Amino acid sequence: MQLVFATNNGNKLKEVQSLIPEHIQLLSLKDIGCFEDVPETQLTIEGNAIQKAEYIKAQYGFDCFADDTGLEVEALDGEPGVYSARYAGEQRDAHDNMDKLLNKLSTKEDRSALFKTVVALHLNGELKTFTGICRGSISTTKSGDQGFGYDPIFKAMGYDKTFAEMSLDEKNAIGHRGKAVRLLVSFLINI
Repeated sequence: MQLVFATNNGNKLKEVQSLIPEHIQLLSLKDIGCFEDVPETQLTIEGNAIQKAEYIKAQYGFDCFADDTGLEVEALDGEPGVYSARYAGEQRDAHDNMDKLLNKLSTKEDRSALFKTVVALHLNGELKTFTGICRGSISTTKSGDQGFGYDPIFKAMGYDKTFAEMSLDEKNAIGHRGKAVRLLVSFLINI
């Protein structure tokens, strides 16, 4: 089986490749000659994942899956949510995003948050979605140099270290994307 993972994010690709069985050949957007920005204009995480998968299927004809992820912080009414990648602006800078979030939380006691990933699979003319959620909290400072995005400030519930202080295997075992991708893989190996 051959599937396109609709992402230009090398970190996401690495995370997902480590979870996909060897009999599934994973292609990146680069592999299929897609160098444009895939649209993400929906108002929900689910909507963006579906939009990206449908775009690749319609424009390139490949069976594919796409994901979208958001960090939802309780004390900020779910911010940054669907705007997680662009929270501090269109430059999509992870450190700017974390700095803005930490600043907005500086006077808040409640630091609870969750990461949510939705994977949308477009396969054999059908669309299915898989959701992974990881609950935790936002730390007061950045820590760790693994991972990407908000990983240096997110601690999963029951853990004393941030995602950025964990190995890829540790993060995948408990993380939102790992949970969603394992649901995807379970579906793929049972069809």
